[in-house]
Amino acid sequence: MNQINTAMILAAGLGSRLKPWTDHHPKALAVVNGKSLLQRNIEYLQTHGITNIVINVHHFAEQIISAVNENNGWGSVITISNETTEVLETGGGLLKAKDLLFKSENFVLLNCDILTNLNITAMLQYHLQHNALATLAIAQRNSSRYLLFNNNSQMVGWRNVKTNEEKLPAILKATDNITPYAFSGIHIINHNIFDTITFTGKFSMIDLYLSICASQNIIGYNHTNDIVLDVGKPEAIAKAEALFE
Repeated sequence: MNQINTAMILAAGLGSRLKPWTDHHPKALAVVNGKSLLQRNIEYLQTHGITNIVINVHHFAEQIISAVNENNGWGSVITISNETTEVLETGGGLLKAKDLLFKSENFVLLNCDILTNLNITAMLQYHLQHNALATLAIAQRNSSRYLLFNNNSQMVGWRNVKTNEEKLPAILKATDNITPYAFSGIHIINHNIFDTITFTGKFSMIDLYLSICASQNIIGYNHTNDIVLDVGKPEAIAKAEALFE
């Protein structure tokens, strides 16, 4: 059945951009119109039939665990991936949770501080049609860092426009046009990705994708017309409250 029932929410970060809230709380529990970012993302996933959720924790981990237990997972089955001894970044966190992500051939990975109305169900169909190892939600918007894609929406590199640093590990054809897109922090990933990981310890998903995009089908799903908001800074809370009831 072409459906996803499993997701992982990345909630282990220190949330340094969201100070002073994160001096005493995890960013996942920052509140938008009476609901935490964590609750909002769990309920968002539920609207697409995704109710088995892994959450990684590090910064004020006990507060997240308590919130999950006190609210009975907001109706979802929650498993905690504990990173209290060391925060492992996005890729290391995913690798640590490998054995918890067995319920679905494909799963969603998303940052807890992203709020969006992206249609996960439509993105999944795109992912399956393209037989992708990973599909990344991307959009045309201003950013300091961009992922680069070829004519076939395949990821070929990365660019930092502030430092002019660029990485192009994929072999490009003469006819390829390279298009930059901002990454929205949402992935659909096939479980086979774990067979490609040679990193250990702390590493980012972007570094993983750059290491394998020359040989693996890492594609972009353009959702430019959707709402996507990074609620990583205090001023974004007010904007989120205007967009999300």
